[in-house]
Amino acid sequence: MPVLEEKGQIQIHTENIFPIIKKAVYSGHEVFLRELVSNGVDAISKRRMAAMAGDCSEGEQGRVQIRIDREQKTLTISDNGIGMTADEVKRYINQVAFSSAEDFLEKYKSEGDAIIGHFGLGFYSSFMVARQVELVSLSAREGAEAVRWTCDGSPSFTLESAERSEPGTDVILHLMEEELEYIEPARIRTLISTYCDFLPVEVQLEGETVNKREAPWRKSPRELSDNDYIELYRYLYPFQGDPLLWVHLNTDYPYNLQGILYFPKSSGRADWEKGEIKLYCNQVFVSDSIKEVVPRYLLPLRGVIDSPDIPLNVSRSALQTDRRVRSIGGFVAKKVGDRLKELHRDDPKRYAEIWESLAPFIKIGAMEDEKFADQVADLVLFGTTAAAIEGDPAEGQILDPIPAGDGRAYTTLSAYRSRLSAENDKRVLYCTDEAGQAGALALWRSQDAEVLLADSFIDTQFIPWLEMRHEELKFQRVDAELDDSLQEKESELADADGKDASEKLRELFKAALADDKVTLQVQALKGENAPAALILLPEQMRRINDMGALMEQRLPGLPDHHVLLINRRHKLVEGLLKLSAGSVITGSGSSPSQELANALGRHIYEMARLAVGGLEPNQLAGFQQRSCDLMGQLMERGL
Repeated sequence: MPVLEEKGQIQIHTENIFPIIKKAVYSGHEVFLRELVSNGVDAISKRRMAAMAGDCSEGEQGRVQIRIDREQKTLTISDNGIGMTADEVKRYINQVAFSSAEDFLEKYKSEGDAIIGHFGLGFYSSFMVARQVELVSLSAREGAEAVRWTCDGSPSFTLESAERSEPGTDVILHLMEEELEYIEPARIRTLISTYCDFLPVEVQLEGETVNKREAPWRKSPRELSDNDYIELYRYLYPFQGDPLLWVHLNTDYPYNLQGILYFPKSSGRADWEKGEIKLYCNQVFVSDSIKEVVPRYLLPLRGVIDSPDIPLNVSRSALQTDRRVRSIGGFVAKKVGDRLKELHRDDPKRYAEIWESLAPFIKIGAMEDEKFADQVADLVLFGTTAAAIEGDPAEGQILDPIPAGDGRAYTTLSAYRSRLSAENDKRVLYCTDEAGQAGALALWRSQDAEVLLADSFIDTQFIPWLEMRHEELKFQRVDAELDDSLQEKESELADADGKDASEKLRELFKAALADDKVTLQVQALKGENAPAALILLPEQMRRINDMGALMEQRLPGLPDHHVLLINRRHKLVEGLLKLSAGSVITGSGSSPSQELANALGRHIYEMARLAVGGLEPNQLAGFQQRSCDLMGQLMERGL
């Protein structure tokens, strides 16, 4: 047998790639294992395809083996794939950036077998951790001879005859001293689990198969049970609870893409910048940052997207945005919207039960994506003060308001509008804080008005967006202003001074508060539970205040300029009038009755501020003490 021995120079094709610097191409050293195992899987796929064409032997079941030699400080990655001849080594290894995958696929075109490699650079990631790399390969083609290629990371190499009993390739890494962590089995096992877990070929570490092999997202939804989906989620995201629902992605035109996306339970934490979806390329893990692929509003979803058609940079560590990537993002958003529509149609009660976790995705998505907004227009739910409709709906019908397990009822904007009376068909009443707006909310409910509950932080932006989308509607918060339906129409009698009760009350509160920024209004409010006073903010003023708080990342507070609406029918207010009878409250003198009247006026105002969160925590203790003292004095006077 002739002895092969050759020396030469590696041809670096600078017209095809950026200059190769061993430790600068890849973002992290550990990806060398991903690249070498992927190359082994490619070689196994190539052998299977070539064997089907009758060009080589078929061989045993494909596998990639990883062996550690602590004494020699080597790590060996072996496959039983198609192997290489001396000419192929010179063509595919020595010519850096020549992609053997593209050359091979041109000869053996097959839709069923994907080849991972695209760049011809994966093999050279070895030099990030190795001071010397040996490659021993035997082609599966008949009559081939084994060869050994050796390189120390410089452009110089040695190619010579070698011994190998079975077709395939060994890549032997002589590790640098500072990279000896990669001869630790636990470290290698972790890397296999991270990058190679779902490869369709057995990956063995010291003879033991480490990877799972099966990728559920590559199967048809008909082949998977609910438990299969849940088990994948638990495996990918341990200790995170079970998902709310999932979306199975599968298309082969105009690009190839599979995946499973999950809606997680709301945890109060979401990454709207990086995301938690894992990106795979032919079942090889690439990245967990896919902000270039899916729209921003879907980034906190979890799961897997697997596509060989997403353009990656040369190290597969980052994405390159182009028209195809934007098209993929649109496809994913549409499939998510379709799944939400399906759940809302088929199981509206379940949809309502998980709405609070779905709401951020849907509301932010609607505001950021017009196509998505059109798709989910009838899927946005609001809590409602209307009673839920129980029972079984007729076929094709959705009961509305929809009952939910948390005791709330939910409705859509269109269903809410269908229940409005003719005189109020343009007004949408909403409440953003049931506790803080309890007084105003009780007033509206006492008149059988249905109020929507828009109490998430996103709603400060979502309500104005809805108003722009529905120009025919007027969105009015319950404490913005009160219409005639909440007020008693009754005439007032003037006293000897020509002043009625409303005028006297305005004078009393003006003297008690001594604050020109507070506008005083007096009305007779309907309902036994109507509060003594309400603080009102005109709708536009309140929105400006809310948006200012949002921009400064703080909770909205009570602006200096606001309206104090005094309910002259409330017992405390009537008591204030009785207390002031015979006293000159606005005079320069001071009397016990005047001081008590001023204290009562301030107390009524503080109660109104407390209801809207207008008192600071350090003010509450003083308010409570003053309230007790004041009530004692009023009781002494029989008021």
